[in-house]
Amino acid sequence: MIYSFSLNMMGLLVGALLVVLHALALLRTERVRDFLRRFPRSREMGALLLTVDAVWALALIAQIDLGEFTTYRPIFLVIIAISYFLTLSFVQEFLAARALGMFLLLAAEPVLEAAFLRPETSRLLLSVLAYVWATLGLFWVGKPYLLRDQIEWICKSESRWRLAALAGVVYGVAVLAAALTQWGS
Repeated sequence: MIYSFSLNMMGLLVGALLVVLHALALLRTERVRDFLRRFPRSREMGALLLTVDAVWALALIAQIDLGEFTTYRPIFLVIIAISYFLTLSFVQEFLAARALGMFLLLAAEPVLEAAFLRPETSRLLLSVLAYVWATLGLFWVGKPYLLRDQIEWICKSESRWRLAALAGVVYGVAVLAAALTQWGS
């Protein structure tokens, strides 16, 4: 185990995050829409997220057991650092979308780890969400324009926007309810 999050703690964290972010999308619709429309091409957000991704990846590689590849740990750390600087320097298009994809790939692991080998069927609320994050992350890293297209599709209609935001709030409430009632600490 790399992370030490319990299912309960992870459920509270993810559930609260889902509720807050999607409620914000419901309450501040125009501001959130404007932010999201600018996000995929935002150089500042891309640099910030890429920095978080690089630090997270460096911390992971520095501490996890690499098995037979342990002797290559210093090389991996240097490769991550060089990749960070090269990406920041030469990837201009959709850097934020790519960095968000990397973040989702990194974020899926602790969520899956918290739900790993737990008997509660409700753990699937987190597992399914983590696999959705990982799938989206893969696509957004490889085809970052898809994030822009998905944002435009959701923002195009008021009913789509409200339905997506409401679905996020409901899913977050379901995760919080499961964390509070079924996933003991």
